[in-house]
Parts: sequence; C-alpha cells; structure tokens
Amino acid sequence: MTEKSSPILSVGALNRAIAESLTEQFAFVMVSGEVSNFKAYDSGHWYFSLKDEEGQIRCVMFRGKNLQVGFMPQSGDQVEVSASVSLYVPRGDVQLTIHALRKAGLGGLYEAFLKLKDKLAKAGLFDEERKRSIPSHPRSIAIVTSTQAAALKDVITTLARRAPHIPIFIYPTLVQGTDAPAGIMKAIQKVNDDRLAEVILLVRGGGSIEDLWAFNDEQLAHTIANSDIPIISGVGHETDFTIADFVADLRAPTPTGAAELATPKREQLLQELKSYQETITQRLEQRLEREAQTLDQISLRLKHALPNPERMREQIGQWQQRLSQGVRVYLESLKRNQAHWLSQLETLNPQRTLERGYAVILDQNQKAARQPSDIREDEDYIVKLATGEVLTRFDKQSK
Repeated sequence: MTEKSSPILSVGALNRAIAESLTEQFAFVMVSGEVSNFKAYDSGHWYFSLKDEEGQIRCVMFRGKNLQVGFMPQSGDQVEVSASVSLYVPRGDVQLTIHALRKAGLGGLYEAFLKLKDKLAKAGLFDEERKRSIPSHPRSIAIVTSTQAAALKDVITTLARRAPHIPIFIYPTLVQGTDAPAGIMKAIQKVNDDRLAEVILLVRGGGSIEDLWAFNDEQLAHTIANSDIPIISGVGHETDFTIADFVADLRAPTPTGAAELATPKREQLLQELKSYQETITQRLEQRLEREAQTLDQISLRLKHALPNPERMREQIGQWQQRLSQGVRVYLESLKRNQAHWLSQLETLNPQRTLERGYAVILDQNQKAARQPSDIREDEDYIVKLATGEVLTRFDKQSK
C-alpha cells in the first residue's frame, strides 16, 4: 500500500477500529488466570488483571455482572472467567470485559450454584420486600450450628460481651456433608415450633465451596424463606457467599458479625437508658413546673374570690343570733302546746269525774257497767268512788 492510498487515521480512530476488530473476533472467550491488583470502586465496578507465567491482561467487571458472582475476589485467587475482548480507546489498552467469574477448578459446583441462584431469584426468594425485620432489642436468640464449630464459641463470646442479659438457645446440627441440609432445616423448624427465640443466627466458619455446599441447598432456602422467626446468616468468611446468605433476612460477613448484628452493644444500651432517664427527668421537671404555675394561679383566684374574714365573722355572728332566737321561739311554742295538752288530759281524767260525786261500777273483769242489764244478781261488783271502793252485790229489788 502506497502512502497516497493509505488513509491518515487519528489515534482515536485507530483504537476504535482495533476495538471493533477485537470485539468481532473475540466476542466470547473463556480465560483462566490469577487475580492481580484487584480493586472494587465505590461505583460497584471491579478492576483487576489476570496473569499467568506468560503474561497478563487488564480486566473490568461492571456492577450489573459482578453482583451475580457470590464472593469478593482477592489478589492471588485462581479464577475462570467468560468475557469479550475489547480495547479501551482512551488509553489503547487491550482488556477483558468479564460477564461471569468463578473460582478455578469449581466447574460443576459453581455452575450449579449460579443456576440455583438464578432460579430462586426469579422465584422472589431474594426480594427485600419479603424479608422480615430484625428486632433491635431481641429478648432471646437461637443459634443454629454445630456444637463442634469454632463459630459457636465466637458467637457466644460476642453475645456475652455485647448483651449478657439476653438468653441464648442452641440448636445443634451438622453444617457440612450430605446430611447437613436436612439437619439445618430440622433445627430451624424446631426453633419456630418452640417459640423461645425472637431471632435465629445461622452460622458456621469459613471453608471451600465444597465445605459450605450444605448452605446452597434449594429446600433449605425455602425453609429459611418460610421461617416465622427472622434469620441472620453468618456463613464463612466475608468473601464467601451462599444461597442461604441471599435468602436470609440479613447477611453477616462472619459468624461474629451475625452476633453483632443481632444485638445492640452493651455500651449503646447503657447510653440509650441514660438518654431515656434524662428525658424522663426533664419531662418530670417540666410537669412539676407547670403544676406549680397552675397552683399559683388557683391560689390567686381563691384570694380574690373569698370574702373578707371580718365580714365572714360578722355574718356568722348574725346567723348564730338568728338561730338562737329561732330556737327560743320554737321551745316556747312547744311549752305552750304542752300546757294545752296537759289541760285537756286533766279535763278527761276519770278521777276528776269521781271527785265531783260520781261512782263507777266494775265487774270482776274491771269492765264498767253502763246500763241495768249489765248487772247480774248473785255476783260481786266493785263500786269505785273518789277516795276508795266498795265490794257489793245487787238483787232484783235493787234493780
């Protein structure tokens, strides 16, 4: 090609042409290598290099893709990626735009993890709307893990330090192996049946994807989702992700982190109590001040409403005088009435009639004779006089 027939390209145009060529030729590649210089930016995008003994290449994995990974890569990790080859035009750097990433050698397990994760996500098990809120001050906590796990000791130590007043219930189960998922489901159901705890900590220490595979069980995921009691998962290390983490109501980076998320710090509780005490004291003082002001206002109104004490004493004296006068009039009226009735009684007294020369004839039953037919012969009668009485008997001639 001669100089006259060759177009003159700008650097940017050349880079864009190279980028288009690379994209067309390497639209999909599978690459394995060691992660180097890994950086996760605030935007959520990941930038790192993949290298081996023969070379290295820059990589970018955007946030929309890396959310599906399930773990946070670290420098030194051996990984496998599916990607497209492109060229970053501003710098002219060849790079891999990664669409999927997994740890090297996991093959079928990781593919199964991604497949189940996608299935459960579409079923809504990871939706934030269905997740239960974690109580800020739980009255009791259940721990579902192995009694042999180091994670149990870490959790108990953390709970004892942060909230020694909260009762703990341990539900032992296998956390590794083929029988572990069934055991974990049974333990979670037992916590729900017992109703002793307000939050469940599902924990175990770190390990390989094979070690943590029990927490990638589909039935276990549904058991966690259907639990009436909220569940905090603390499985593995911070970079380990399992299906249980995604479906749990809250994910902790570690078992110790799960214990911390489940309980308020003891110092925080004391500070809250102090704040409540200060608030109560302040409100009591305000209430006392309002009541004292109200009392002053009532006292002022009473001072203006009450009559003059001298005037009150004068009125009381007048009332006493009127009462005494009324009592005297009433008593004199009673005396006059008494004399009248005594006079009437005296007039009706039978003794006064006898004193005027009359006599009363009484039979043996003290019944007075009122007419001659009342007197029978051969019977004794009493003739009662003013100053005595005489026993007598009447005959026919006497009648």
